[in-house]
Amino acid sequence: MNDPQTGAAPALRQLLDLLGSGAATEDFAEVLADARRRGAPAAVLQEIDDATWQALRVHRTLRQHRRREAELTALFDTAGDLAASRDLDTVLQAIVRRARLLLGTDTAYLTLPDEAAGDTYMRVTDGSVSVLFQTLRLSLGDGLGGLVAQTARPYATPDYRTDDRFHHTGTIDAGVLDEGLVAIIGVPLLLGGQVIGVLFAADRSPRAFSPDEVALLCSLAAHAAIALDTAKSLADTRAALAELGAANELVRAHSAAVQRAEQAHDRLTDLVLRGAEVPDVAAAVAALLDGEIAVLDAEGEPLAGRVASAAGLAEAIAASRAEGRSVRHGGLWVCAVLAGQDALGAMVLRGRPGLDDADRRLFERAGVVTALLLLLRRSVAETENRVRGELLTDLLTAPDRDPAGLTARGRRLGVDLGRPHLVLVAEPAGAAGATGSAATTDRGRLAGAAGRYLFGSRGIAAEHGEAVVLLVPDGGDPEETARQAAERLARLAGFPVTVGAGRPAAGPPAIAASYAEGLRCLRALRVLGRAGEGASARALGFLGVLLGDGHDVDGFVGATLGPLLDYDARRGTELVRTLRAYFDCGGSLTRAKDELHVHVNTVVQRLDRVEALLGRDWNVPERSLELQLALRLQLLAEA
Repeated sequence: MNDPQTGAAPALRQLLDLLGSGAATEDFAEVLADARRRGAPAAVLQEIDDATWQALRVHRTLRQHRRREAELTALFDTAGDLAASRDLDTVLQAIVRRARLLLGTDTAYLTLPDEAAGDTYMRVTDGSVSVLFQTLRLSLGDGLGGLVAQTARPYATPDYRTDDRFHHTGTIDAGVLDEGLVAIIGVPLLLGGQVIGVLFAADRSPRAFSPDEVALLCSLAAHAAIALDTAKSLADTRAALAELGAANELVRAHSAAVQRAEQAHDRLTDLVLRGAEVPDVAAAVAALLDGEIAVLDAEGEPLAGRVASAAGLAEAIAASRAEGRSVRHGGLWVCAVLAGQDALGAMVLRGRPGLDDADRRLFERAGVVTALLLLLRRSVAETENRVRGELLTDLLTAPDRDPAGLTARGRRLGVDLGRPHLVLVAEPAGAAGATGSAATTDRGRLAGAAGRYLFGSRGIAAEHGEAVVLLVPDGGDPEETARQAAERLARLAGFPVTVGAGRPAAGPPAIAASYAEGLRCLRALRVLGRAGEGASARALGFLGVLLGDGHDVDGFVGATLGPLLDYDARRGTELVRTLRAYFDCGGSLTRAKDELHVHVNTVVQRLDRVEALLGRDWNVPERSLELQLALRLQLLAEA
């Protein structure tokens, strides 16, 4: 048994005491040194040495646990601090300061995107001393921060100056050098998969950031992204409330006008809450102001009432939108209906050449109520269209899987798939070969325009593949519908739109087939250089016969040779036979007269009659090709 004075037991107890008190690493080595000074045997010294290493391992584990606990506590504290912050600048400063404290770096900073300039800028810094660094701007992909923003992934470098993984620029390198930074780590602030900023921590000496430190900064960035979004939303809300407060203060300045305005507002609001439509609100405003009210949508189409003359009205609406209040236009008063900066339409008052301040404010308040009503209608329509869009996607993807189920789903959404519908396939006119975010953005804008185009109807619109598909209740000629849709969608989307129309169809399988025909028609328009137009397969002539699922041969022959067939039927002539012989003989009058057994002058006279009936371009290559194809199809049909 070991001597208590020279054995290992006292040293082991001392090691346990050091572990319990959280002593420094150096204190553990002193236990072994003390045993050597006391002259402990070699076996005891070996036992103490082994125990010391075990104690150091436990000490290191405990220290890691304490550090992790401290980090988690700091993250929770950070979440609480950020949640309690309401001012955007305060939130951003708290984010950066906490990042610097958690990682123990010399500096920390945060960059945010500038959508107008298309780059990112230094929003907040902590620990920075360089004005040049504090005013840096980074393009997408430039520097470590640009790479983080582009890839949405964290990056760290122990020495930025020598790291060739990043695209160095003179401006960024100069700012980093002026600040004296060496080791830098950057992590993205992600919200819904989108990078809304980049959070950095940096040292002025080389440093390798551990995976734990990267994870810690990412955790902070996740909290920060949510808090940042909340702060922005609160800032927007405060701005809106401030505007409402200013409007209320203006109303209180005139007590009598306030009372009347409140009564009018209550009346209009009650109309909206009871589910009134735009014409009901217009009628109420007209009664309050003792005039005639017309409400126009964003394209100038009337939603209620009428406007006798539209001359100069667009300029008046633009002026009202710019000034933020109603303006006088001849004998009319015009008020733009706005939701923020989004123009929803306009209200036009007739019959009141002069408006005092109270009535003018009432007219403008009616515009706000009308904007609320239009926003409610748009919100409901967008929600319905999203659900209907899912139906349309299933309808085009797997129409044969459950036709009855699709029809039942459509009926629940107010869409009777058993009735004829037109399928329109639309794409931005410059979509051929376009890829990337620009193409996606244009397609998204076109989808929004399609929703507004179908607003108020039982139609459906949805993005499908590389195009936008519209299912329109059959209202007439596919050619005219496609042409009008191309024109109006172009106005709504702000760029040319190409539209291909399929034949009218009823039932899921037929609608899917009509979509395929419309898609082929769209591609044909693109190939023919007719981007920005609308057409149906039938209107494309012989191309329509090739593209159409029904192969409407009779329709094509009738449309192409109709005047000649009618003339022959009425007069007993042989214009169709003469034209066929002329083409069969390669355009030779001599060979044609031998084929027909008539004089050459007779052939000339008949061809002159053909020109009179079909037009002077009947013999140009493109028209000639259609005529020859129609003659051949007619001959095959007769056979």
